[in-house]
Amino acid sequence: MPTPKKRYRVALLFEYSTLNGGERSMLACLDWLRIPDSDIEFVAIGPSSGRLNQALAERKIEIIPWSVTADSGNRVRSSHDAIESSLIEAVAQTQADLLHANSLAMGRLVGRIVDRLAIPTTTHLRDILKLSRAAIADLNRNRCLMAVSQATRDFHVVGGLDAARVVVVRNGIDLAEFQPQAATGWLHDELRLNRSAPLIATIGQIGLRKGQDVLASAAPDIVRAIPDVHFVLVGERSSMKEESITFERSLMDSFEKQGLAGRLHRLGWRDDVPRILAEITLLVHPAHQEPFGRVLLEAAACGIPVVATNVGGTSEIVLDGQTGFLVPPRNTELLALRVTELLTNVLLSRGMGLAARKRAQQDFGIAKTGQILANRWRRVLAESLLDGGSQALAGQS
Repeated sequence: MPTPKKRYRVALLFEYSTLNGGERSMLACLDWLRIPDSDIEFVAIGPSSGRLNQALAERKIEIIPWSVTADSGNRVRSSHDAIESSLIEAVAQTQADLLHANSLAMGRLVGRIVDRLAIPTTTHLRDILKLSRAAIADLNRNRCLMAVSQATRDFHVVGGLDAARVVVVRNGIDLAEFQPQAATGWLHDELRLNRSAPLIATIGQIGLRKGQDVLASAAPDIVRAIPDVHFVLVGERSSMKEESITFERSLMDSFEKQGLAGRLHRLGWRDDVPRILAEITLLVHPAHQEPFGRVLLEAAACGIPVVATNVGGTSEIVLDGQTGFLVPPRNTELLALRVTELLTNVLLSRGMGLAARKRAQQDFGIAKTGQILANRWRRVLAESLLDGGSQALAGQS
């Protein structure tokens, strides 16, 4: 069987300039794969500015500027023809052997142009959402679709994606960057709180899908049980949709109307999440939909117990009653009860944290994820070369 050349080049396609879970998960893989004797090198295609662009530049990864938008404010999308043509030109500039789309939306776009590319394509599936027939057809033109959880794979295969193309490649975590650390009290000092005050954090983009409103609804019951508790909100709203803007506003209003405005501390987007995790008491992740929450991996690696909603791939990370608690989505009463249980039972909380760290070491290390990802790319390249050889022989006959 033909094999890929000893060193090959993968082009990574990004739609947005943000540095959220999907982008950070890919960067973690790049950091592990970009070792001196690696047989793989990377080039990126994406927006010419922003946090992601800066992170890629810091890693000395070449960036081919490209965007789905026609204006500098990133609000007006170009026409389909213009987007496809510009992407084909950008891919040609990379001189890559393989193109990998880092999101479902980009995977669909790549699928539409795959016949006009000279290289094979793969895609990450980082969302659980219903797809149209056209979207399914586009995605199925990729050689391999990498779902971040079994739940994500199952959902999309039932929805029509080709089961033979969809594999599970779970996100991984750098266990050295994210590891248990002793709290120093710096976050309490920054927030001007007594160092004995329990801190409940929720970390992620502010939006309907992440369900921060559920924690807001549960907050009064938690405060009644734990009078000195405070809530830390890490993340920002990236969507400019009116529903997202309204959600953020209503979230703040909810704490204020319940007389808890002074209990909520917004930290915005942060690049020091490992330090923050070391200072909190527990993490609450009340998402309504979650393919495979990266922050849950980060908390586990840091030995922080969690209370999370049992949706999507969350149960593949959090073992209910062992490394944290799972609750039904939108169940504010049970959420408050489980949070209170962990805040009032130090031995239980500590035991769950230790178990979470152990499981992260066993199953979610970045070395495991990076190796699986690289092997998938190598397999696609080998199959592509084999197909190319077969076509050449057929043309000679």
